[in-house]
Amino acid sequence: MRTHDTYSNPTDTDVVIVGNGPIGATLSVLLAQRGWRVTVLERRPRPYKLPRATSFDGETARLLAGTGIGPELDRVTEPANGYQWQTAAGAVLLDIGFTTAGPYGWPDANTMHQPALEELIAARAAALPGITVLRGHEVVGISDGEERVEVTAATDDESTRVLTARWVVGCDGANSFVRDHLDVSVTDLGFSYEWLLCDVELRQPREFTPSNVQICDPARPTTVVASGPGRRRWEFMRLPGESAAELNREETAWRLLAPFGVTPDTATLLRSTTYIFQARWADQWRVGHVLLAGDAAHLMPPFAGQGMCSGIRDVVNLAWKLDLTLRGLAAESLLDSYTEERRAQAKEAILASVQLGRVICVTDPADAAERDATVLANRRGRPAGRPEPAKPLSDGLLHRRSAAEAAERAAGAVVPQGRVGRQGRSGLFDEVVGRGFMLLTSDDPYTVLDEERLSFLAGLGARVVRLLPPGQAPEEADGVPDVICVEDVDDVYRPYLTRFGATSLLVRPDYHVFGAASGPGGTEALVDDLRDQLRAAVPAGAPHRAG
Repeated sequence: MRTHDTYSNPTDTDVVIVGNGPIGATLSVLLAQRGWRVTVLERRPRPYKLPRATSFDGETARLLAGTGIGPELDRVTEPANGYQWQTAAGAVLLDIGFTTAGPYGWPDANTMHQPALEELIAARAAALPGITVLRGHEVVGISDGEERVEVTAATDDESTRVLTARWVVGCDGANSFVRDHLDVSVTDLGFSYEWLLCDVELRQPREFTPSNVQICDPARPTTVVASGPGRRRWEFMRLPGESAAELNREETAWRLLAPFGVTPDTATLLRSTTYIFQARWADQWRVGHVLLAGDAAHLMPPFAGQGMCSGIRDVVNLAWKLDLTLRGLAAESLLDSYTEERRAQAKEAILASVQLGRVICVTDPADAAERDATVLANRRGRPAGRPEPAKPLSDGLLHRRSAAEAAERAAGAVVPQGRVGRQGRSGLFDEVVGRGFMLLTSDDPYTVLDEERLSFLAGLGARVVRLLPPGQAPEEADGVPDVICVEDVDDVYRPYLTRFGATSLLVRPDYHVFGAASGPGGTEALVDDLRDQLRAAVPAGAPHRAG
């Protein structure tokens, strides 16, 4: 467990997280696993028991597994089998097939009951030393100084509490106090519609194929999605001229659900409420020692299912950078790359969601007919599509010095995950090898890196992994304990290197590729570039602390 006694100005905690939803709770676990003291301030006295998000993709499943809850995810999730857009008559406008063996080691799409997922994360947090969750604490003030931040919270007993920390992260949702306190500007695309959301629990099992459907009916655009074992969600768009008060009635919910065979006899209505989605992002995600993540930083329409996924990506990106900064291995300027990287990705997800929404939210019959005819003509004869791969980074902490065009394209991509074998054990790479910085190489590491570079990687907690072809059993009893040898069982990693004309791949803790290189000289330059980029931000005399 790390302590704060090496700092000249001790604090009550290393990081204060405002908000204990799935994003804040995930960040608390990621930091505590790295040994930091975390205090989470949550205004609600008890956990919120109603679902908001209903699914997450395969990349996000991999990121969530990094908190230690991977073995239990299948208990609270079900894989989705597909996503279709349909016309009012049932013709298929868009067809995407999902597989349970996605490129990141998890199903392409995982439906869930959000409170159950949050219970898993909360149990993991409770098992870790260093995490303190204070419920009934509403943050009302933040004062940022040179070496520490003071956070003031109003408590349920009408008193106040002041905490000091190195960093503060606002994960406090769409109506974020932290964002408002920072007074950052927000880009709002002005794209919003009101929908009636109906969560139901089915009394008898029913099979839905595909799991998720968008009914592009101008008479009432409707969304039908799975939301975890035994549960489904229907969403009905409020029509022009329709009263919001009339829509937001339980009788209306049952009337709209009835055509789907959902009645008081077949299901329990867990919730029916209207909501208005938004499309916006904060223009700054860091001001001094205060940062934003999740809905506090971005909001998007639900049509691509990327809201919670984007928040999880935020905190996974942020956690390892905060760790390096707190350890003195990088200076505060490293955290500027958090905004640079994640804002660009969130903006892309928001724009894509808006584009989908403009197609779906059509209520004029003539416009809908023209849309349907155009789409159906373009997709005639095409088989079901596949989900798009995880979005690469375009800027930020990346290696951009390769002479090879293919290797240049590798930087920023999300590395896939396959099964590997080691010491008689076979399983997904993350479980067999571990997580963190990874140098993956098909070469003998001792022929391409000297002791100094290996020592630098070890200081980051990086693992150096030699990839052997399928069928070639790794041997590690050769006096080289700091190099991990694995068999590429699924033949995923060596072909991935070949795709970029590389023999080595340096991967960041968030699974984005820092860069690719070929041969000893290229691999040395790759490692040196990471060291140079981190060192460029380290001030003279910064405290260095062991991991």
